[in-house]
Amino acid sequence: MFWYAGKRFLQMIPVFFGATFLIYFMVFAVPGDPIAALYGDRPPAPGVIELIRAEYNLDKPFIVQYLLYIGGLFQGDFGTTFSGRAVSDVMAQAFPITARLALLALAFEAVFGIIVGLVAGLRKGKLFDASALVISLLLISVPTFVVGFVLQFIFGIQLGWARTTVSGDAPWGELIMPAIVLASVSFAYIVRLTRASVADNLGADFVRTATAKGLSRRRVVTVHVLRNSLVPVVTYLGVDIGSLMVGAIVTEGIFNINGVGGTVYRAITLGEGPTVVSFVAVMVIIFVLANLLVDLLYAALDPRIRYAK
Repeated sequence: MFWYAGKRFLQMIPVFFGATFLIYFMVFAVPGDPIAALYGDRPPAPGVIELIRAEYNLDKPFIVQYLLYIGGLFQGDFGTTFSGRAVSDVMAQAFPITARLALLALAFEAVFGIIVGLVAGLRKGKLFDASALVISLLLISVPTFVVGFVLQFIFGIQLGWARTTVSGDAPWGELIMPAIVLASVSFAYIVRLTRASVADNLGADFVRTATAKGLSRRRVVTVHVLRNSLVPVVTYLGVDIGSLMVGAIVTEGIFNINGVGGTVYRAITLGEGPTVVSFVAVMVIIFVLANLLVDLLYAALDPRIRYAK
């Protein structure tokens, strides 16, 4: 187990450098001068622009810029924005908000998705199963921003049960509706994935053996069917952590949330390479660590799976 964890940790190194390099290159390749764009129609003297470009290493070749940025990153220096604010301060303000939003969305899709999928799989071919499939297909087909606007109109404007926009400090209560919007598509996939896995495991030999031994249906379902059916679901949840962080850009825009999505979008439009790469680097680390945890959970969910050197 520890050998496998160490192997996966080593795999994080090329993933980290590859992701940061590609993102830095794409931001660098955006046409235009980001420093000149800061001043709009009244640019300062050319000497001032050159001084600012030298301060942010924009006067150096791309590979030199990247190496200088990576060197500072390993020293704990995430760089500064064009407004002079430390990127670490921006991250400290934005990441907790998006983390709360993503955790709420993950909890919603995991709990309710597994429950609905389990019941649908146990009642395959019945009304509940058909309804779950239709609703999940509808959620997959409808864009996220449409779901967000519909929930805003119904629960925010018509019923007045929730705020249509989130305040600056983004408390947990105000993030419930945005989290439901963010998790809507993943909820639908988890329902269908759990339903298919449960329906398949119901006909497995180990389930028939457990039933023949006289075990109660509740124990057969919870211990044997559900436990083995969660392996593909946990895999999807591990991958979905990164998708939630990226999908938060749309949701945060709908509900005016000052999280990672809005910050990264503004940094891209301003051409702030270090800011974008710093946020992406942290998200890459979160994504890889989440998938490492998922791989290690396989052995706990399915005793047939063992990691050995």
